[in-house]
Amino acid sequence: MAKLWGGRFSKNTNELVDAFNASIEFDKRLYHEDIRGSIAHATMLAKCGIIPKEDAEKIVAGLKDILKDIEAGNFNFDIALEDIHMNIEARLTERIGAAGARLHTARSRNDQVALDMHMYMKREVVEIAELLVQFEEALLTVAKKHDKTLMPGYTHLQRAQPITFAHHLLAYFNMLQRDFRRLLGVWDGADIMPLGAGAIAGTTFPIDRFFVAEQLNFGSVYANSMDAVSDRDYIIEFLSFASTLMMHMSRLSEEFCLWSSTEFGFIELDDAFATGSSMMPQKKNPDISELVRGKTGRVYGHLMAMLTTAKGLPLTYNKDLQEDKEGFFDAIDTLKFSLAVYSDMIKTMTVNVDRMREAVSKDFSNATDLADYLVRKGLPFRMAHEVVGKCVAYAIGEGKFLPEISLDEYKKFSDLFEADLLDALKPENCVAARTSYGGPAFTENDKQFVRGDEIIAAQKAKVEELKQKL
Repeated sequence: MAKLWGGRFSKNTNELVDAFNASIEFDKRLYHEDIRGSIAHATMLAKCGIIPKEDAEKIVAGLKDILKDIEAGNFNFDIALEDIHMNIEARLTERIGAAGARLHTARSRNDQVALDMHMYMKREVVEIAELLVQFEEALLTVAKKHDKTLMPGYTHLQRAQPITFAHHLLAYFNMLQRDFRRLLGVWDGADIMPLGAGAIAGTTFPIDRFFVAEQLNFGSVYANSMDAVSDRDYIIEFLSFASTLMMHMSRLSEEFCLWSSTEFGFIELDDAFATGSSMMPQKKNPDISELVRGKTGRVYGHLMAMLTTAKGLPLTYNKDLQEDKEGFFDAIDTLKFSLAVYSDMIKTMTVNVDRMREAVSKDFSNATDLADYLVRKGLPFRMAHEVVGKCVAYAIGEGKFLPEISLDEYKKFSDLFEADLLDALKPENCVAARTSYGGPAFTENDKQFVRGDEIIAAQKAKVEELKQKL
């Protein structure tokens, strides 16, 4: 098939070059954006008197028919035509004749693909935002059910202080809230219209770029044609957002793997979200969590690949920029799958409340509270810290935990100890006393639940707002 750019060439392209150069196998997913952008472009060309109105009407009708064919699975993508743009344009010209050949007036594939990617990004931002909010809702829902469920909090993976399971999940909720904020920044970076920049230096035709931006619901237009065709910051911003979100999910995945082990026994994943062993009949493996943890590195790789691709490119367009798509598309697919499966997995898991309570009752995570007890009796904290450290060492030597030591034994370390020290050591009291803002106290959890509901409502409203701008 003759190339749409082949007028200057005297030889056919080598078949290997065709295969290496082509992007149709992955950029065909941009068909909707490519057709929508072409409709807006053709409408603008007619409005500005650059092509006849009758030709524009034929182009628009022809593009709509092609859209129906693609969505019905009746469109044959040809690798010889390289990409989604030339596949659609060639089919259009084949169907409507010379009018179709006028469509590419005053544009280049450079600004055309940039337009497609900007539009595709905006659509995906909305879909990912919806999934992210669902994930946040799942965390908040489970947290509310376990507002009184006690568990050990960890530092260095060693038991540190008593907390609630709700407080632990709310930490991830807050991470995701920041991810949502970053995602809105990705939208802002994508909401700039590049079409009309041409290959590098705009066009000699009297086009109206702002009309096209209005037709396609863009908030602004690139002010520099060279920047418009070479900018991939918005893709890097997305991959950075995706890497951060996947990192947060990977941290939660690691905890799910630990918590579902026999050694911890804090949770059990629903059978629908676990797998077994082909050899060991007893196994129930947290494969979803392991896969999310593993795929995080994959998304990181896409970010590094894009940064590396862009770092040495002179202005403006270079074929290297075709490498912006496969990693970007894969990161989107990976992220959306991970978010969707995690929302359902969290809501269906079983939380072993008794096991968590037993764990927090059989450790020394209440030692800080015992030191605080002495501080309230008037002892400086550093001295209280030393006294309680000696109490802990004594208890370990006796094979006991702090609540199991008698008052007479405590008196050996400080006369400030009284009978009420046992109340200070109860895990529920340790948690309830931590009422500083953002702490794990039950009253603070309640405040975080209210705040969480408000955040979810605001995020849903923002998603609906963005949908209106697609």
